[in-house]
Amino acid sequence: MRALLRASHHLRADQLGTAVLRTAPRLDGVRLAVVYVVDYEQQSLVPLGGEGVPAREPLDVDESTGGGAFRRVAPVSSRASDGAVTLWMPLLDGAERLGVLELVFDGDAPEGADEAIRAYAALVAELCVTRDEYSDVLTRLRRNRPMTIAAEIQWELVPPLTFGTDRIVIAAALEPSYEIGGDTFDYAVNGELADLMVLDAVGHGLPAALLATVAVGAYRSGRRAELSLTDISARMNRAIEEQFTASRFATALLVRLDLAGGTLHWVNAGHPAPLVVRDGALLPPHPCRSSLPLGLQPGPAQECSVQLRPGDRVLLYTDGIVEARSPGGEFFGEDRLADFVVRAEAAGDPPPETLRRLMRSVLDHQAGQLQDDASIVLVEWRTGREEQMRL
Repeated sequence: MRALLRASHHLRADQLGTAVLRTAPRLDGVRLAVVYVVDYEQQSLVPLGGEGVPAREPLDVDESTGGGAFRRVAPVSSRASDGAVTLWMPLLDGAERLGVLELVFDGDAPEGADEAIRAYAALVAELCVTRDEYSDVLTRLRRNRPMTIAAEIQWELVPPLTFGTDRIVIAAALEPSYEIGGDTFDYAVNGELADLMVLDAVGHGLPAALLATVAVGAYRSGRRAELSLTDISARMNRAIEEQFTASRFATALLVRLDLAGGTLHWVNAGHPAPLVVRDGALLPPHPCRSSLPLGLQPGPAQECSVQLRPGDRVLLYTDGIVEARSPGGEFFGEDRLADFVVRAEAAGDPPPETLRRLMRSVLDHQAGQLQDDASIVLVEWRTGREEQMRL
């Protein structure tokens, strides 16, 4: 670990694979190490090459042993026909899944993964994040086709897809990864408050992405000024009114959760209401009414609230999820969405894995062709599963 840390100070992103290959053998028993990063659609784990790094094929997230480590957020080992043991370690940035680290041992690997291996994997993950900030190497590696300008904007706009503390886990997903336009989300956890926002800008492509960018900027400005949800909504509404014509607007859901007491507040600007899943069932719709979309509001929006219980799950989403239509005309729907989350929890899936699989299910429901942008944020409050998101 010290060798990699020393090498990291002048390490370029394209040299990371080689640096890991050369320093990992200092761990007890390791003779080979390869870094894999997950692609944008989270379907493949793509190997990071470099001088001396052995050739590897991408791994299928759903079918490979390495993919199992990624899905479960846990070390997974396998034994080859020659007796060599391979340990697959998830690479995490906090709770965000970046990829996996393949470690090949001469003999038996330590049971699970010892502290030195965990610390080494954490350092590799940290280097993936920091090197990605000023290089396109890892970003290019994660792509299997060109990305639209609108999607470039949106992916730079959103925070990490997963975040976790001892009280809350937040997971998010966006599709289509390479053509996303007007859908976006944001969040911040400050002390005892978690603020979240899901937004759907009218239209498609670059015009929708530009509108979403202005809306997110206004949202962050209001949130960082510690404004109320109603005042943040007014600031976003005013920004859209001032910068765009009357035909341009966005629906949005602004949410604030008290992490200590569990009170959930929200302002609904013409958007699908939040869904609360409790004890394996979807709660009835809240009677609080929606305000007009942002850019069209004539006055202050109404603030709503509900008291959560420990273990509750809250779903914030755009209409591209529930209005996804099968070839036979059947909507995906709220009940199917809630049922999927409940079954995923019963199967032991971590929150980000639940949403990864959900997006595949929404896509399959539409025979492989998304009809609209689709985004979703899953919030788990005091479920007891927070430890799933750490090694």
